[in-house]
Amino acid sequence: MAAGVLLYVTVASLAASGSLVCGMRSFSIDYKNNCFLKDGKPFQYISGSIHYSRIPRDYWKDRLLKMYMTGLNAIQVYVPWNFHETAEGVPNFTGGRDLEYFLHLANQTGLLVILRPGPYICAEWEMGGLPAWLLQKPNIILRTADTDYIQAVSNWLTVLLPRMKPWLYINGGNIISVQVENEYGSYFACDYNYMRHLRTLFRWFLGEETVLFTTDGNTDREMTCGTLEGLYATIDFGTENNVTDAFGRQRRFEPSGPLVNSEFYTGWLDHWGDQHAVVDSRKVSRVLDEMLAMGASVNMYMFEGGTNFGYWNGADHDTRFRSVVTSYDYDAPLSEAGDPTEKLFAIRDVIKQVRHCRPLRHIGDFNTQTHDPCFSLQFRDVPSGPMPPATPKFAYGLLQMKRVGNISSLLDTLCPAGPLESQYPLTFEKVKQYYGYMLYRTTLPRDLSWPTPLLSPLNGVHDRAYVSINGVFQGLLERDNALVINITGHQGDTVDILVENMGRVNFGSKINDYKGLVSSLILGKDILTDWKIYPLNIDGVISEGWPQSDSHQFDHPHNQPTEGPVFYTGTLKPNGIAWDTFLKLNGWTKVVLSKAIYLIEMSVLKISLFYQGQVWINGINLGRYWPSRGPQQTLYVPGPLLSATKPNNITVLELEGAPAHLWVLFIDRPLLSGPD
Repeated sequence: MAAGVLLYVTVASLAASGSLVCGMRSFSIDYKNNCFLKDGKPFQYISGSIHYSRIPRDYWKDRLLKMYMTGLNAIQVYVPWNFHETAEGVPNFTGGRDLEYFLHLANQTGLLVILRPGPYICAEWEMGGLPAWLLQKPNIILRTADTDYIQAVSNWLTVLLPRMKPWLYINGGNIISVQVENEYGSYFACDYNYMRHLRTLFRWFLGEETVLFTTDGNTDREMTCGTLEGLYATIDFGTENNVTDAFGRQRRFEPSGPLVNSEFYTGWLDHWGDQHAVVDSRKVSRVLDEMLAMGASVNMYMFEGGTNFGYWNGADHDTRFRSVVTSYDYDAPLSEAGDPTEKLFAIRDVIKQVRHCRPLRHIGDFNTQTHDPCFSLQFRDVPSGPMPPATPKFAYGLLQMKRVGNISSLLDTLCPAGPLESQYPLTFEKVKQYYGYMLYRTTLPRDLSWPTPLLSPLNGVHDRAYVSINGVFQGLLERDNALVINITGHQGDTVDILVENMGRVNFGSKINDYKGLVSSLILGKDILTDWKIYPLNIDGVISEGWPQSDSHQFDHPHNQPTEGPVFYTGTLKPNGIAWDTFLKLNGWTKVVLSKAIYLIEMSVLKISLFYQGQVWINGINLGRYWPSRGPQQTLYVPGPLLSATKPNNITVLELEGAPAHLWVLFIDRPLLSGPD
């Protein structure tokens, strides 16, 4: 590899390529002096991860400006394939999926971009960013040179990468480097032919001059399987790792060039049932300071996490299936709602010290001091102005809900095309219902006078199943946790099983994560057969105004508890304010509303409590709530989803059961730890 190769692009070639600006621009790796070169000068980036897919478009600029004002000179961005191509062959780059507009805002703000286009991204995102329609090929081997997978990947990158080429820094844009795949060394396949194919595609579409890199975890096995000649090898690690040891591992696989931590963990994710994860600000600032003093380029993962709106949360499966919560707050420097935290200001103080051209530290074999005591690194000063304030929050207070009806009674609305019929259950993927819910219906084959076990012997409920007989809720089955319930009934009784997809596995060897009833259910000694399968278009009908458009169907506010999957609706009256708020659906005894303290007695509210389900506001799917399992207790409601002048429609699908006199509460702060 040539040392200090500078990649000059002339004014003429920039004009010919339709670049965004004119002039000589370059970004490369100086292997002799162990640094990046930007426009021929040594360069160190201080970056933060931000996911445009987890933040409302209206707030993109606000978040980017706060990152810039912290002192970052770059951002790191994932491109979730399944977010842009939910249906095969139909890419979508509009509205909240307008990646190029996001890049434009970053460029306008003064931030460079480290692009991570996958095709696999992990990110605690549904199926790691891979589209679920890939699973229509039952024998497909994801993230390998499997013919079906490679063809789909090639088709996608043929769409995406030409869109990105004008945004490369060397072409006048702000993308300085591009990652190939993501943490591939963590995957079981270790398929170098697959990685070579990706390298060829990226080079073909982005050019030989583009800095391509890989990112892998801090083990020899991960670095061995994740790296490839021609792709610069970087590493990721957090506050609990020894910095010198970690960069020493990078050096064994990449003997020269800049030290890079592509994912320095400022926090961590939450699963349902976990304690809320936090990482101490002092540890983050101390380790960041140590890395920057070594001349390393660092990306902080996350800088703002955002929200897993809709069904976009991922899941892990190590010893058991664990779904990721709706909030992706991540204990990041910017909160889920984009508010600056104590951690952000601690990081800003560290960056200010580095920007004052402090001499680099001599640590082990990583001395990169080759020009002068300050290494001549290109830095801009941390902006001296105030940090943009937190977005305003408002506590809209209590809202009483009305019962719409249980799912079994609403199938004509939710599945107007009617059911599919099959002797045995079909998966979500088989019927092209990739997200949300499906209802499976059959009948009891014989009288059950005594409680009889309904069993999923092969752990085939993916992921939760809500069982009713003749519309009466019997209980639930849950993947890895509850594989059997007892039921009674008479021959010919209707058996309804509503199955919830709680997010596909996004990491490890089990990402071929089929949903629904993936194997047969056994009732006593009988295999249940002759199914009617209803793919439920819940999001579609809600986005078109249901159930408010059918208000004559509403029950009056009910005074009897209900069990099983039931829809509720309510209307938040406009008050001239459309600010961020947080929706609390479980019981409470004391809640802070703005500056007043309201004491709400449980006896008055008749134990107002939701258990687990989904919420929509003005047709937008906020995500899953599950306060009884926790840790997350509130759902973030961005202000742009609300109207200050028109009624705001709230729809709740409660899956387990709801009491009489049901209320929800809008408060002005998040509650991410619980259950309380």
